[in-house]
Amino acid sequence: MKKILVSVFAALLFFGGLSVNAFWWTKQEETIALVPTMKCPSQAQNRIWVGTFQLAWNELMDNFTKGPVKFEGYKSPLVKELNSQSFKAAYISPDSYYSKFGETSPELRAEIEQAIKEKFNETSDVLDAIDWTKDEGKYVAYAMLKKDFKFIKAFSKLESDKFGSNRTKVEYFGINKDSEADLDNTLSVLFYNAKNDFAVVIRTEGKDLVYLYRTDDDKTFDKYYSDMMIKKAQYEGSYEFSSKDELKVPNLDLYKEQEFNQLTHKRIKGTNIEIDKALETVQFKMNNEGVKLKSEAIIAMKTCALLPQENKPRKFYFDDTFVMFLQEYDKDTPYFAMRVHDVALLNKTAKK
Repeated sequence: MKKILVSVFAALLFFGGLSVNAFWWTKQEETIALVPTMKCPSQAQNRIWVGTFQLAWNELMDNFTKGPVKFEGYKSPLVKELNSQSFKAAYISPDSYYSKFGETSPELRAEIEQAIKEKFNETSDVLDAIDWTKDEGKYVAYAMLKKDFKFIKAFSKLESDKFGSNRTKVEYFGINKDSEADLDNTLSVLFYNAKNDFAVVIRTEGKDLVYLYRTDDDKTFDKYYSDMMIKKAQYEGSYEFSSKDELKVPNLDLYKEQEFNQLTHKRIKGTNIEIDKALETVQFKMNNEGVKLKSEAIIAMKTCALLPQENKPRKFYFDDTFVMFLQEYDKDTPYFAMRVHDVALLNKTAKK
């Protein structure tokens, strides 16, 4: 009978078009996540970090709060990490980013649009996400990070192949036995400990480096980077990419938009201002020739309604279980204590 029931249930799943995801207990996990800092954990198997949102947050700290951002009645590890400013403008070339803070207005929007057009020849993907109507108590922190660089020499285009356990084939580039010999000089080995534990660094025409680290570990980005550098320091093999070595890297082309709602609709301490929108985008493309990266972040603030403090009448009703103590005013210890749970029962014991 048990086997029959299992078979019937399986048939319903198959022929009825049901899936495990259709049931109420299933939790849909995000497949791609854009995290705001390198220390942020994520359950998403694909996750991305870029310093753009931190640049916008730094504008907020430098020009509005004049120090760490604190929310009224709310603390979180994310706010603490953002306040530490682990990524700053000093960590990237001035010609690769633009940031701005100011009072919300059509004029500020126009200024941002003109600036990113002149500096990067770009338009914005995020400016339409907020209301630019000018009003008291409305502010915007904005940042764009842009990179477009070529490898020293274009790598060979390799045959399409599967990636991981996914059977869908993807395009690859790299170095094989048919590649030109001088490609070997465009990258270096950081370490090679095993077939699933190795790293290389690819040089580019400019100052940018591309680190590629193969690992099955699941950690935050800051720990990945630390592990990679520790393994590099401990490695005793050759750092040269030899003529017998091979390189295989997948082409990547993605766009991700992420809102950080855990930062919104919470009053900034000492003000009547709240964050209304916290948004970041990233567009990334890598192929055999090089890398293109465009990322934006915007933090919009507005006045929030302060709830009036009402002096409501308080009712000290000891009409359920309570405890009583008796103590002399000049003593440190009560001389009597009672827990009252059933008044009627206690009163029945009264002396007549």
